[in-house]
Amino acid sequence: MDNDKPQPPTPSLTDLMGAMAAAQAAQEPFFLGRLRGHFGADPRTLPVVAEEFPASDHPNFQLAIETHLRDGGFTSELLGVSGGDMFRGVSLPDLLSPPSAMPGIGGAPPSQGPVQYRNVHLDEERVIACVVGGIYLFGHGGDRLALLVRGPSDAGFRRSQLTVEVMATDNERAQRLLAELRVLMRRLNVYRSRVVILSETTDGFSPGTKIELQSLPRIERDALILPEALLARLERSTVGFSRHRQTLLASGRHLKRGLLLYGPPGTGKTLTAMYLAGQMRERTTLLLTGLGVKLLKEACAMARSLQPSLVVLEDVDIIAQDRDTADASCRSPLLFDLLNQMDGLAEDTDVIFLLTTNRPQALEPALAARPGRIDLAVEIPLPDDDCRRKLLALYGRGLSLRGDDLAPLIARTEGVSAAFIRELLRRAALFAADAGRGTAVGEEHLKEALHELLVDGGPLTRSLLGAHAHRSS
Repeated sequence: MDNDKPQPPTPSLTDLMGAMAAAQAAQEPFFLGRLRGHFGADPRTLPVVAEEFPASDHPNFQLAIETHLRDGGFTSELLGVSGGDMFRGVSLPDLLSPPSAMPGIGGAPPSQGPVQYRNVHLDEERVIACVVGGIYLFGHGGDRLALLVRGPSDAGFRRSQLTVEVMATDNERAQRLLAELRVLMRRLNVYRSRVVILSETTDGFSPGTKIELQSLPRIERDALILPEALLARLERSTVGFSRHRQTLLASGRHLKRGLLLYGPPGTGKTLTAMYLAGQMRERTTLLLTGLGVKLLKEACAMARSLQPSLVVLEDVDIIAQDRDTADASCRSPLLFDLLNQMDGLAEDTDVIFLLTTNRPQALEPALAARPGRIDLAVEIPLPDDDCRRKLLALYGRGLSLRGDDLAPLIARTEGVSAAFIRELLRRAALFAADAGRGTAVGEEHLKEALHELLVDGGPLTRSLLGAHAHRSS
């Protein structure tokens, strides 16, 4: 009787092949199917062109791709990409390969996921959401393109570059898209005519670059208490060059130049640099301080692309060896990197390098060995009698100072810096307030403040406030 039961049909070869095809389709990478449908061809046969950009260009690229898609009349779709190698992230070829074929260390096989964004804060009022993991599928008529964005990462093994990969029906079309995006990035650059501060970060396993945008404080000319001839010379070498740049260029004059402000601490070198930058607001200003000079290569690349620009390097003596330990050529890798970066800019590149230092002797050997890198070296001196009188008037605003109190004070403060006089009046105002005099600062308060700074404070206080050259009375 059991033999009379119906037996299941034996699968035919066609059935087996269909089952195998279905199983293979079920395991086919998601993006392989999407890209095949987008291009109408096997994407594994299409060319892929990759290009890397500095992490600082991430917001510029985001604006460029959004503008290109909007103004080009493209229909587009943005898909999220997750997973990938922990070192390099995910690539377009990875998206087309089965999970078992994916090489690399750590991470996970690429898969569809949420679009990942990173907020880039330009200032308090503007934030740009930049794609760090996504693929754009877009086209217009028969023109079909795919663009993968792999943004920089601060997590784990840092990826310091923005990587863009383009898939197109031919290599020429992919190259043309990248060229169009580069043009838009230059035109829409968020750093142009802004003040950019570059510093080094050490989050994760490798160093990176932190970029901040700031606004320059408005510094009036009368806030610079310098000899008039000196200030006029500085303005002519910076603001004047900027004003007449086209005339100079037409006459074959080079625009690239370097200025060095040197002098004792507290004399106003930084204030002078900020004043000059504020008078050239059409320029992009890049600020590097201290060990931020390690980012010279990136800063100079930005300065070149954003010209006219101004690169300000404060305390540049930090990157040079002390003269007591340096040989005759003052071999400091960072200092020579600075000089090499200056050399690497073409003569008609409109970039001003403005350097400040308290120790010009630390720079002299290297600068003398490479003449022409610094066109003008200007000493910002300790204030003379007339300048100290003006400084007392400037920093004494808001206080009631009697003129007959100032003559002996001017004589007794010979050899001190502007920073010292500012602190002197602050302490005198405190003594007056303690005595119940309000804002009426008298001679006795000035004497008390001067004694506290020069005598009670000891040599370290005098040094910190720039009273190195003060002559004891």
